[in-house]
Amino acid sequence: MYTNTGYLDIADADLEDDTIPLRINCCGVYRLLTRLSLTTIRATGRPDYQLLYIASGKAEFVLNGAAVTIPAGNMVLYGPGEYQQYTYLLEDRPEVFWVHFTGYEAADLLSRTGLSLEDFRILRTGCASRYQDLFLSMIRELQLPRPLSGDFSSLYFKELLLTVERQIAEGGKNKPQIQKEMEHAVHFFHENFSADIDISDYAASLHMSTCWFIRSFKQYVGVPPLQYLTSIRINKAKELLESTDCPVSEIGSIIGYENPLYFSRIFKKQTGLSPAAYRKVLPSAHTST
Repeated sequence: MYTNTGYLDIADADLEDDTIPLRINCCGVYRLLTRLSLTTIRATGRPDYQLLYIASGKAEFVLNGAAVTIPAGNMVLYGPGEYQQYTYLLEDRPEVFWVHFTGYEAADLLSRTGLSLEDFRILRTGCASRYQDLFLSMIRELQLPRPLSGDFSSLYFKELLLTVERQIAEGGKNKPQIQKEMEHAVHFFHENFSADIDISDYAASLHMSTCWFIRSFKQYVGVPPLQYLTSIRINKAKELLESTDCPVSEIGSIIGYENPLYFSRIFKKQTGLSPAAYRKVLPSAHTST
């Protein structure tokens, strides 16, 4: 089982504190790797709140005495002192982020988002890498306390709830999250085309598998990401060949190809001409336009 957690060093008796606005007591993420199942049962709950986010797969919960299967893209709320029971099954491939918190602002923050202990314990949030980033930020603050770590972890939690609230408020007007991720990838490639971009590493930064990222990118853009990145580089090379007298080898380096021979091969494959030949035909091309 993969687990990454951070805890505030306080006694169990101090987990609930209504004299402070907000405090994050602990935060973490679970992912089953080989273990067949993991069940958590707290007959008397905990003194603080717990919010769980199913980032992928699904999980089994008991809420108000009823068993409920909750898929990815949902958050689940347990209140202080409330019976808790939930199960993760390896076959469901769950990845679940969770946070325990307390403070007199907690109920109002949850209510604004659409969560309450009286009516709505399950909230459809959709899946977004930003949610995971904010959970991980809280975990890091708890793992390595620094000055103002408590304030920062509370701010990350508030940002998490505000992000969910905005997502819900925008409703149908909001672009699907996957489309926004692909648009971000397009902008990233245009701004960093000269860097050594590894598609697998970029996919991992979005918490996606490489295959899923490539398939999604092609669906929204029309071509695979590496082909799109190559076209950006070749178009930039054409621009430099036309507007500067930089050596071909230097142009290759500028656009991200340190090996001049490899650059020439890629350029010829895309244009039908080597970089040097392309530059030679430019005068006639200019006079014909």
